[in-house]
Amino acid sequence: MCRGLAGVVGRRIVSATLPRGRVRPLSVKPVASVLVRRLEGRTIAGLHRRGKRVVIEMTEAVGRPREWLVIEPRMTGQMFVVDPPTEEHVRLVVDLAGGRPARFLFWDRRGLGTIRLLDDRGLEAACGASKLGPDGLVVTGDDLAAHLGRSRRAVKAALLDQRAVAGIGNIYASEILHRVAIHPRTMCRRVRRADWERIAAATRRVLAEAVALEGSSIGDETYRTADSRPGRAQQRHRVYDREGKPCRRCRAAIERIVLAQRATFFCPACQARTNQRKR
Repeated sequence: MCRGLAGVVGRRIVSATLPRGRVRPLSVKPVASVLVRRLEGRTIAGLHRRGKRVVIEMTEAVGRPREWLVIEPRMTGQMFVVDPPTEEHVRLVVDLAGGRPARFLFWDRRGLGTIRLLDDRGLEAACGASKLGPDGLVVTGDDLAAHLGRSRRAVKAALLDQRAVAGIGNIYASEILHRVAIHPRTMCRRVRRADWERIAAATRRVLAEAVALEGSSIGDETYRTADSRPGRAQQRHRVYDREGKPCRRCRAAIERIVLAQRATFFCPACQARTNQRKR
């Protein structure tokens, strides 16, 4: 998402709109009228990512400190620089002066995402070390062992805890554990120190591959790139959304279970729980 928005950096915001419709409203702070007033006329100084949040940096202005537009897409939120899939689910439109793209927008079909305009202090409170763990693209085995090593949670569910490691979503948690042949129900406290190193290495590798392939578009392809192309990472999935299909490693049929209310996919042969007891 951030790479797709790269063209907005250095551009001045002409106007901002939060369309009203009959769809479920999402969480916006400050209130729409204040947010719009504080955005208009500002210049976009930079584009950043904090875990699974898009962070758009605004330059200082007369009487205004540096501020950050923080958008958390969650399940179905999307950032676009082209026309969205539907108009009724557009949540924020930001029109830009000169050049391309002429605007960017936030679209969210289910209304689970959030929009925040924060100062430096607010950004730290919302996205700092007290809220988000080490980023998944650089996380280490020491980080994971320190945050999760004593937990009684299933390792698959624990990897989704953004306070422990930021950036891992449901799809990639399944993919990571298949890479290291660990059953998703394995209790964190039973994961060996050397295996945390392996999980961290797999996390960095899987997420880097997914970023390079511009994300995973599955099912109805709700997820699209900023210019509305499907991602390609799903072509590399080893287990996610492949229930009943052969494991790419051993040919056993992939199984699906539910952990912490999230669909979880794994290979019962490669990731057998008896394998963990032998290690």
